[in-house]
Amino acid sequence: MKLMQFLVHFFMFFSLILSKTCFSLNQSIILPLKMKQIPSASIPKGPNKLSFQHNITLTVSLTVGSPPQEASMVLDTGSELSWLHCKKTPKNPLAFNPSASSSYTPVPCSSPVCKTRTQDFSIPVSCDPKNLCHAILSYADASSVEGNLAAETFRVENSGLPRMIFGCMDTSSSSNPEDSKTTGLIGMNRGSLSFVSQMGSGKFSYCIPRRDSSGVLLLGDVNLPWLKPLSYTPLVHVTTHLPYFDRVAYTIQLEGIKVGRTVLPLPKSVYVPDHTGAGQTMVDSGTQFTFLLGPVYNSLKNEFSRQMKGILRQLEDPNFVFQGAMDLCYRVELTRTILPSLTSVTMMFQGGVEMSVGGEKLLYKVPGVTREKDAIYCFTFGSSDLLGIEAFIIGHHHQQNMWMEFDLAKSRLGLAEVRCDLASQRLGVSHK
Repeated sequence: MKLMQFLVHFFMFFSLILSKTCFSLNQSIILPLKMKQIPSASIPKGPNKLSFQHNITLTVSLTVGSPPQEASMVLDTGSELSWLHCKKTPKNPLAFNPSASSSYTPVPCSSPVCKTRTQDFSIPVSCDPKNLCHAILSYADASSVEGNLAAETFRVENSGLPRMIFGCMDTSSSSNPEDSKTTGLIGMNRGSLSFVSQMGSGKFSYCIPRRDSSGVLLLGDVNLPWLKPLSYTPLVHVTTHLPYFDRVAYTIQLEGIKVGRTVLPLPKSVYVPDHTGAGQTMVDSGTQFTFLLGPVYNSLKNEFSRQMKGILRQLEDPNFVFQGAMDLCYRVELTRTILPSLTSVTMMFQGGVEMSVGGEKLLYKVPGVTREKDAIYCFTFGSSDLLGIEAFIIGHHHQQNMWMEFDLAKSRLGLAEVRCDLASQRLGVSHK
């Protein structure tokens, strides 16, 4: 589920570029992640290295097919099926050419893949006039792609991954011009057809850096003695189909939020999904900021505003709502280079695990918007209700400088604060 991609597409760009260095480290793949701010206008063997940049989305450069074709694909932990544009258009010149690949194999409607492994798709697959398995993927930003399922060889550096199931999409609909800058998307959720599931990797981790520094993405397991012990919270499983619950998302249980030392005066029940599945808490790298359901968001906004009174000057413009969901904004003098000291916001999860958000991660400068001699900064928590989404979503902005381990084998998520630039250095990541 490419949740809130339109929120990401204006400001942050992650570009994972294959490095030419390959070395062995406990049968894992290490992907160096290079990040810097860019203006918005403008079956593992040995580990492989990739790097990314920070401004719009998280994309990985791979080769696909035989002979190999270059592909730049968005990496998204909120999506299942990986897909490639398979038809070049003036708006999207980047596309995979299946007719030029000897290893491309369409999936027929009679295949078990088409009949049973697509059960978690939001729109059921169908049979096209050629009796091929046809899929339509629709996303929260109103964009969509459609085409046929197929099997193909994907290569990460020198590691070939044969017969990976993906979508070869010949039709797309999107109002965002940034969508034309990638060849497709790699789905990394818990679904059976996700890229990580098909690789057979029981674990992957990433560390998203701040601007102008390097981070790392690691596929597989590796012993990192310099990393502080991770705190683990279990992934939530729901076996039945519920209308508003994504069963293959990385869902954890939010139990409370505190501002400074003050815990929001809310019952734990407000954080628990209801009988329809609405209200799950998802960790999604495809979403930029963090979004909370109405009662929780309003309580957090009020408490943060109370503690920041006299420290920050509110915008007080009821018509200004950043990205349609973030209505707590402040005026800061354009000449000011350092924000005042801000109280931290801590999300508390099942098992005593906490994710603390402080400093510059709490306020985001709205590009190109000023009021007289002031810049506008908005609180980086928003309202899910304003976006029409029945869920709590933890985006990548609040995951910066956190080691995030997705342990599928043990069904848990591990967290630890870490300097991502230093972590990449320890793992031998290139800083080019």
